[in-house]
Amino acid sequence: MKYLIAGLGNIGPEYAFTRHNVGFMVLDRLAAQHDFKFSFERLAFVAEWKHKGRQIYFIKPTTFMNLSGKAIRYYMDQFKIPTENLLVIVDELQLPFGTLRIKPKGSHGGHNGLKNIEELLLTTEYPRLRFGIGNNFPRGRQVDYVLKPFSNEEMPELPIFLDNAGDMVLSFCTLGIQSTMNNYNQ
Repeated sequence: MKYLIAGLGNIGPEYAFTRHNVGFMVLDRLAAQHDFKFSFERLAFVAEWKHKGRQIYFIKPTTFMNLSGKAIRYYMDQFKIPTENLLVIVDELQLPFGTLRIKPKGSHGGHNGLKNIEELLLTTEYPRLRFGIGNNFPRGRQVDYVLKPFSNEEMPELPIFLDNAGDMVLSFCTLGIQSTMNNYNQ
């Protein structure tokens, strides 16, 4: 079984610890814990790792958030990954900070990265792990909010939530989406 795990974010040090980059953070945390490394490839930083008989490919698209679908489509074709074995990790404004939800499908909900993926995959039926970043921002300031680093109050808890998200990724690859939803959705 082969899987493609795509953590969404933006490249560049100015985005490193922003809310919009939580997908990158989850994958970086998994890589550090399980000793695999990313290398710069076409359209993404890519890593591969075997876990419990599963071949897992991880990508952090270098196309910036709004064109994430380009890298995902390319690597799905490259590695011959079926849509049900794709998992997209994305920040979610509609969930409180640290809330994690995995779903087998859904709408883009206004998220430009998901919108691009939907356009290029021609479906909304692909699994996604939504990482709650909260929505504590004044009306019309959404872009500023998602491109800011996590607050000093949020930072101490962030590693716990990143670890939980990593556990959900591994569960998705070994137990499947339904069991992962049953065991982890809050």
